Amino acid sequence: MNFFEFVADRWDKLSLMGLLHLSAVVQCTVIAAVLGVLIGVAVYRSPIGSALATALASTILTIPSFALLGLLIPIVGLGTEPTVIALVLYALLPIVRNTIVGLGGVDPAVADAARGIGMSRLGVLTRVEMRLAWPAILAGMRVATQMLMGIAVIAAYAKGPGLGAPVFTGLANAGSANALNNAIAGTLGVVILALLLEGVYFVINRLTVSRGVRG
Repeated sequence: MNFFEFVADRWDKLSLMGLLHLSAVVQCTVIAAVLGVLIGVAVYRSPIGSALATALASTILTIPSFALLGLLIPIVGLGTEPTVIALVLYALLPIVRNTIVGLGGVDPAVADAARGIGMSRLGVLTRVEMRLAWPAILAGMRVATQMLMGIAVIAAYAKGPGLGAPVFTGLANAGSANALNNAIAGTLGVVILALLLEGVYFVINRLTVSRGVRG
């Protein structure tokens, strides 16, 4: 069976795996964005707090995905839970770092001017600083998403959802019939989904970032 026949024969199963892979990555990115922005907002005015938050997020990223999943399995079991926890933790660094950089890069004169016209501290943060920092935050989310596309494949080790299953099946049965087709189908699916999300981020950037800020 050639590759195209293999994909056509298993299209329903592969498309479902692709949808689950995409869903896991998008949802974990959103969760990490909420947590990362909150952490960034909490520490960006403190050099020590910023350094500590960035260092902790960097430390998580140095843990191999197999090792982190192996640590999580005895605690939360197999399946979706370890996958979500691992993906969220891995996505934090670029989002936290870019939130801190984006908020820290806002011209103090702009914030002072906003306070001068009667804005509250929360109003300045949400209506001025966050808007100016948004391109950096969005870039952090984009980097996190592309990272998670690949890491989510490894989550198949913990029986997580997504396209990691055919990749692992192909590698585990190397040399057997359709082993290569399985590995290629899973890998190609991840690449296609990554390109799709890259296009989505491009559209979001065009719609939410003003021309002046872009450029």
